[in-house]
Amino acid sequence: MSGNTLTHNVAEVGGRTGTTRSASVTPHRAARELGLRRGDFDLAVQLGRVRTVPDDGGGGRRVPRDEIDRIRAADGFPDALRAAVRAVGTTEGAALMDVTTARFTRLARLGLLVPVKFYLNRYRAVVWLYLAEELRQFGADERNTALLKGRTPEGLRDRLGEGLDLRPRNWRGRHLGSLLRQADDPWARAAAVASLLDAEISDVVTDPYERSHLRRFRPALARHGSPGSPAAQLAEEIATAADPDEVDWLRSDLAAAVDTARRHRPAPRPGTHVAPHPPGRESLPHGTAEPVPREAENAVPREAEQSGRLSSLLGRLWRRGS
Repeated sequence: MSGNTLTHNVAEVGGRTGTTRSASVTPHRAARELGLRRGDFDLAVQLGRVRTVPDDGGGGRRVPRDEIDRIRAADGFPDALRAAVRAVGTTEGAALMDVTTARFTRLARLGLLVPVKFYLNRYRAVVWLYLAEELRQFGADERNTALLKGRTPEGLRDRLGEGLDLRPRNWRGRHLGSLLRQADDPWARAAAVASLLDAEISDVVTDPYERSHLRRFRPALARHGSPGSPAAQLAEEIATAADPDEVDWLRSDLAAAVDTARRHRPAPRPGTHVAPHPPGRESLPHGTAEPVPREAENAVPREAEQSGRLSSLLGRLWRRGS
């Protein structure tokens, strides 16, 4: 992946076609046939290990029958699949890597261990979860011995003392990759990028009709507490880009994605036909169209790419600490 953009392949991912209902099954049925709990199945989909397609009837995403057959025919099924989607917290992850929980947390805050998901416990503390498979691989790599056993370089200790914590940012990058893999429309791919931004969207997408159209495709964030609750607000903060450079490259990616979507199909305007809600997308509480300002009703239609940056950042940090 290019070091200059995370979503350089926005126009390449997605674009999957639908499937007939007789040739596919619901996620619930697929999870049962694959021997996975529903949460593990959802994670498998997010990781791209299980392919889904839009339901032509608009009833949510479905899993092709041939995809289930392919996974079931793989060597080691079902144990290998379950191991691939096993997620663990800090204590279990530290034990897998044979390090203390304090060292594990430092590695994660430095961005060397990437969370795959998170939840909020009853005290509204963020609990990060990691793929056990990735932790084993990291621990088994001889190049990481110094990180696991040695003393953290002074420069990095200073940054940690200043509050450096790349876990939310790393999760957002992984989350965006998952959204893009499942997007089936150029506007949906643009909305996936926009979902990580806040007020910056209006600076990038100045056309109110295009912003309204983006909101129709906005992906749902997993629910954490009731809407508007402190837990929900905290989850929303985690899901929103915070670092200035992160915001900058997301803005750039959003502009490119919207340009691609606009050329594919301009956003609808008053008096034009509005395409049905994309197949497979459920109605989202926050996914209703953004109200269009009255003064924009006569607006003239407009004519119609994290990991690289993270590696660079860590490289600079390690050099400072050497």
